[in-house]
Amino acid sequence: MNLEVKQKIFEAIHSSETVIISRHRRPDGDAVGSTMGLARILRLTYPKKRVFLDNEDASDYLAFLGSEGERPTDADYENALVIVLDTGTLDRISNCRVLNGRMLIKIDHHIDDKPFGDLSWVEEERSSACEMVTDFYLSFRDKLKLDAEAATYLYTGMVTDSGRFRYRGSDAGTMRCAAALLEQGVDTETIFAHLYMDDFSILRFHAALTNRIRLTESGVAWLRISRAMRRRRSLSMEEASNVVSLMDSIKGSLIWIALLENDDGSVRVRLRSRFVEVQELATHYHGGGHACASGATVYSREEEAALLAEADALLKRYKETHTGWL
Repeated sequence: MNLEVKQKIFEAIHSSETVIISRHRRPDGDAVGSTMGLARILRLTYPKKRVFLDNEDASDYLAFLGSEGERPTDADYENALVIVLDTGTLDRISNCRVLNGRMLIKIDHHIDDKPFGDLSWVEEERSSACEMVTDFYLSFRDKLKLDAEAATYLYTGMVTDSGRFRYRGSDAGTMRCAAALLEQGVDTETIFAHLYMDDFSILRFHAALTNRIRLTESGVAWLRISRAMRRRRSLSMEEASNVVSLMDSIKGSLIWIALLENDDGSVRVRLRSRFVEVQELATHYHGGGHACASGATVYSREEEAALLAEADALLKRYKETHTGWL
């Protein structure tokens, strides 16, 4: 798919002495995995090239993947190729110098509402940016190199963004890419241990939260975590945000929402769904993302209530016009 744009990206990489790779803020497994995976592929293939990762934040739960290394200087950008992965819009990039290079390439699988870059390869139907990087390697496997380290980064991101291959977008192509990574000797047991084992305190926290889950009239499941609650439990925002998964198996609840109060009083919203598309709803509230997995931000209790009301109306319409949902 998109062989022409992949060829142009390959040529741009091949002809560049310096490549700088970035991702979105508040990184998830796909953002970290795709950038570190591509960087490793390029370092293996072109040992004389200068390949940097340049990002302004990090993720504690993905620290097991290792350091992103030394960041480039301003001078390094002067003739650099800059590649941004897993990021739909310029304002979400975790790098304020992203426009300082010679050329900018976008590789992404989000809905392309705000295109950017001199070259743009976007496939909205892909399960993850890691799948796209793996596909890029497979398209030029006679020229590019892959090892177990690069495959581990990419497999981690593919697993997390696809919900262990359960979400929409995981198809035969996804599994072929996963198989190519596994052939490199990826240690899946260690990856899953890092990703899905929790401290006992987190399990107790989740148990306490179960009683706080609420349902709207049409069946939207939602849960709110205040700043005070996070502080009492000494939780990071990452740990708190994972509570959205507590609601993903409630029968009849096809939309589930976590409302996470930020330190500045705004509320980070994580929207997830089954069958029902929530991306458009997220865009109404300063956000966006995928059809069934999006994020947003609200700035008042009134806005919070309005978002929940819209989600309830969306689910009501879906149930009235569709059969066979669970």
